[in-house]
Amino acid sequence: MNMKGGEPTSPRGPPHVALLSSPGMGHVAPVAELARRLHAEHGLTCTILTFASSDTPAQRAYLATLPPPITTLTLPSVPLTDLLPSAGAAAIETLLSVEAQRSVPAITSTLRRLKSTTRLVAYVADLFGADTLQAARDAGGVPGFLFFPSNLLMLSLMLHLPRLHAALPAGLEFRDLPDPVTLPGCVPVPGADLLQPLQDRASDAYRWMLHHAGKYRDAKGILVNTFDAAEPGAAAVFRDDEPWRPPVYPVGPVTRQTGNDGDDATGCVAWLDAQPDGSVLFVSLGSGGALPLAQTRELARGLEASGHRFLWVVRSPPPTPSADDKVDNNSSNPGESYYDGGGSRNGDDDPLRFLPPGFVDRTKEVGYVVPSWAPQARVLAHRATGAMLTHCGWNSVLESVARGVPMVAWPLYAEQRQNAVMLCEETRVALRPKVRGDGGGMVLAQDVAEVVEEVMRGEKGERARARVAELQETARKGLQPGGASYETLAHVVSIWRKD
Repeated sequence: MNMKGGEPTSPRGPPHVALLSSPGMGHVAPVAELARRLHAEHGLTCTILTFASSDTPAQRAYLATLPPPITTLTLPSVPLTDLLPSAGAAAIETLLSVEAQRSVPAITSTLRRLKSTTRLVAYVADLFGADTLQAARDAGGVPGFLFFPSNLLMLSLMLHLPRLHAALPAGLEFRDLPDPVTLPGCVPVPGADLLQPLQDRASDAYRWMLHHAGKYRDAKGILVNTFDAAEPGAAAVFRDDEPWRPPVYPVGPVTRQTGNDGDDATGCVAWLDAQPDGSVLFVSLGSGGALPLAQTRELARGLEASGHRFLWVVRSPPPTPSADDKVDNNSSNPGESYYDGGGSRNGDDDPLRFLPPGFVDRTKEVGYVVPSWAPQARVLAHRATGAMLTHCGWNSVLESVARGVPMVAWPLYAEQRQNAVMLCEETRVALRPKVRGDGGGMVLAQDVAEVVEEVMRGEKGERARARVAELQETARKGLQPGGASYETLAHVVSIWRKD
């Protein structure tokens, strides 16, 4: 630390913020883009802290696109083997939470160093890092904030979870409740559509979410990756300060920009260049979105039957005891929920082999199928993209809204089912296909074809397209100087500068 007149003084220079991201590109990307905005719009320098468990080539390549005033640091690895009993793996929520908790000493040491070498004004952790706010306090009272990469509906659920938990009758799960769960200013959500880790109150994942819900109140403030017009009712509620919770600051949409989403080695952008405007349905269920084999084939048959152009990012299905068994399309491997993990499924490097025989050849005039990954920001921004079939992950939702692309909601895991409720019933930018109870809980091909036709050409699709265009313009204006999200972030920065 600098010394002046025998007394320690704070280092000079621009304000500096340390940000912690949970593992997975679904967390790293919005944290990195928030840091990019803090530097570009408000002149701050930043250090992004990441965990050793997520130190992948893809993550390193993405973080390398940040400007030099934003540095990155990988925290030392912590032991997690005790969480992996021979009988099976721990829930991803447990792994993420314990990794953050066990990293508090390393984060404390890092913040102390940053405090001595930079003008450190704040520490910002994302939603699984609430326990690490202790590190900010231990490092000499660094103001500790949270960055919530999801929406106000999800944040409201977390903040009210202790009350909801206490009111839940013994022996019942949220999915057993006869009435939807209603949160202040939010769309009512059926209990079965609430956050996936809350569907088993006896699980470690449930206990950790309840733990985080209590810890969120330790934050000086919570930045949220949303904007008022996307959730007007909830935004109005959170606009008023309440003594029982931290102030809430909607600063979104914080999204990846075109050019920061990787190289197009798939050739899909060149294929889009040859398609008519607004004619292509982009089908992408996220980097963790693997459908069972039977559902994958129903989706393929439905796309073919629709006759519409499509660009489909296909991932291999998870292993099943019987490849042709009908499996509920809403089931998922929770290990993919937050890591957004890559890699092949079933030990196979060619997910296209799981499609119906001859599908690729039959649809080659109207369809383009790529394995595992596509540059999503560029695809959504392309003039030929007319709609997106999405898993309703919040990053994908915001990227779609920011490019004016309506959606077909196909939720899989995490908070995606409650996102789908909001997108279809409140925000009204998405349509949802039928899920057939008599079809083993699947979306059948005929229902895929029907929802594709509706979103591309139907009246409901036109209304969703008009609505998302309104939100796109509102979001664009909100991010400009004088706009709501820009000024909200500027207000947070002013608080940091004063502290």
